[in-house]
Amino acid sequence: MPDTRETALRGDCAQCFGLCCVALPFAKSADFAADKSAGDPCRNLRDDFRCGIHTRLRPSGYQGCTVYDCFGAGQRVSQVTFGGVSWREAPETARRMYEVFPVVRQLHELLRYLTEALERPAARRIHGELRTALARVEELASLPAADLEELDVAPVRAGVNPLLLRTSELVRATAGGTPRGRRGADLVGKRLRGAKLRGTDLRGALLIAADLTGADLTLTDLIGADLRDADLSGAVLTDALFLTQPQLNSARGDTATVLPQGFDRPAHWRS
Repeated sequence: MPDTRETALRGDCAQCFGLCCVALPFAKSADFAADKSAGDPCRNLRDDFRCGIHTRLRPSGYQGCTVYDCFGAGQRVSQVTFGGVSWREAPETARRMYEVFPVVRQLHELLRYLTEALERPAARRIHGELRTALARVEELASLPAADLEELDVAPVRAGVNPLLLRTSELVRATAGGTPRGRRGADLVGKRLRGAKLRGTDLRGALLIAADLTGADLTLTDLIGADLRDADLSGAVLTDALFLTQPQLNSARGDTATVLPQGFDRPAHWRS
């Protein structure tokens, strides 16, 4: 695995056997130009496991690929769980590899959130519990393929969730005032231009096509928030909690959007 946890929890296609391009299904829609069944290689997957249209996914009708991240599960399953032997080299392992990949992807998502929580000074009082949870999830992600195939991730997620909620409360409390809760709110298409959402709990909120132009999203909890086609032009996301690169990739924005440290500005955003 890569040397640092930050790197290990970001997809590295060069070390993966194109698992998201094979294991996962998709249907012809606004996000995908064609149908594909689980286990069938995407027609754009090359022999070296690279994407043949990577630099032009959006204009080619594969927008859905640009908003997906395996959180490093692809390279782990490819290089560690299956020892660097691909499904092409050993076809008998293909079915199991495809079953294991989404399981490890869920575990890596939890690792990514736990890692962020441990980087938050405001959550210091629960860092011990967070480290214990992280070690446990890491142990599960390191299981042999046969065990991973049978692993039920739901109880694992249920055990981690209270710690992430507590982290959110502690961090958002530093925003000043009384932390507001809009968890799971239906804000589809809402006009929130310039909204003062600092320290708000937007966990699981539906913000599809919402106008968040110039909104203050500092210290907001965005875990699981749906930002598809939301307009983040000029918005401030400083220290936003549990934000992921796929969420940003699914949204719209511009050069005035203030991103948290460590995030890439999506190529399709306005200049």
